[in-house]
Amino acid sequence: MSSGNSARGPTINDSLRDTLKDLYANPYPEVENPVGCKKRASVALVLRIRPSYEHEAAVSEESAHSGSTTERLDGFFSQSWVQHGDPECVFIKRAARVGDRWTAHVALPGGKRDKEDESDKAVAIREPSEEIGFDLTSPHALFIGNLPERVVSTSFGRQPIMVLCPFVWLWTGPDIPAFKLQPAEVASTHWVPLRVLLAPSARTYEYVDVSDRFAHRGSVFLKTIIRSILGKMRFSAIRLTPSESLYCSSTVEFFSPPEENPAVKASLTTRLYSWYLGDHAGAAGSNRPLLLWGLTLGMLADFLDQLPPYNAVALWSYPTFTSWDVRFIIDILTFPLKRRNQDRLRSSERKNETAIDSETEAVSGDNPWFIGGLSKGMEASKKGKNATRSYAVGILLEDYYAMARRGIWISAGIRAITTILFALYIVRRYRQRVGR
Repeated sequence: MSSGNSARGPTINDSLRDTLKDLYANPYPEVENPVGCKKRASVALVLRIRPSYEHEAAVSEESAHSGSTTERLDGFFSQSWVQHGDPECVFIKRAARVGDRWTAHVALPGGKRDKEDESDKAVAIREPSEEIGFDLTSPHALFIGNLPERVVSTSFGRQPIMVLCPFVWLWTGPDIPAFKLQPAEVASTHWVPLRVLLAPSARTYEYVDVSDRFAHRGSVFLKTIIRSILGKMRFSAIRLTPSESLYCSSTVEFFSPPEENPAVKASLTTRLYSWYLGDHAGAAGSNRPLLLWGLTLGMLADFLDQLPPYNAVALWSYPTFTSWDVRFIIDILTFPLKRRNQDRLRSSERKNETAIDSETEAVSGDNPWFIGGLSKGMEASKKGKNATRSYAVGILLEDYYAMARRGIWISAGIRAITTILFALYIVRRYRQRVGR
């Protein structure tokens, strides 16, 4: 009979160690900016092991900070407190700001690249320091490597916005320095166990109003009509359960007395309208569930799918709408496309998932801006099995939004025809009654 450990297979910490070693040994290629798009941004995925109550943390400073990255990873994960600890990563909740594309979203610490930044990695080091006071130049911050870079475009459009570059660090100490949150940018920070991110029971949906995506400069009446037809847009999400949170008490969403709460002063009509449209920014208070979705979920998917139970793709669902007829028509139109893309994903031997949000989508290197095959940024590097890999968004969502747009217009046409026929029926019945 096999031992208990072999019967259960590798633990999440064993898989995490192997995944980090693989990321270090096999870096993903750099993606160059598409023509006409100059912006780049970087984020930091910072991992740590939270010691359990029963196992005292004891770190050897000599072994922790010396040797190659592979040797440091092996030495770190061989420690008893690490083997019995709980792996976590840190998220920020962005401060609610008017006009911010990602206002109040849960995200990884990071930001756009400035002219003064030497590299994309330098941005991923600078931004956490400015946003939450986390020093990734510390000897305890072990740089691992990167996750697939991606071009971010406008949702339901093909206009590139920026190239997004995720980098990975492992904190090798048992204790984390106190964070210092920048109130203009960060409302709170949250350490979330990886087992929460991997749990099927944590999967849920985020619902977002996208009427302004179809009527950029339209009137309130037009947006209301669009909202009544489409409902809200539904995105795959993970409900986060943090083990430790820190809130910036000076932000409005932390706590607003009734006399200072703008929602209380707003008219009943305004409040009803905001509720009806599902105002995302308006629901940014501390009482709102922490949901991981959109671009951040897409970035983490490349990482999570390498950890047990390896079912991230099966748990992910395509973006759709809450109106049943719109959803039904889109499902019919995209069914063959989904099967084709899923077959391509399986044949590529990639375990992955992706996600987009209400305003943006991420596309792989195999996209319209990489003319003539692979761009220079996507050319195979000289080492690493990830050199020619991109992530699953370019496969799973290929042609999906074009077909979804078609389904939306078909649904709108059917509703318009049905409304006209119903109105003609009412008029006819009325005339028949009057004529009697």
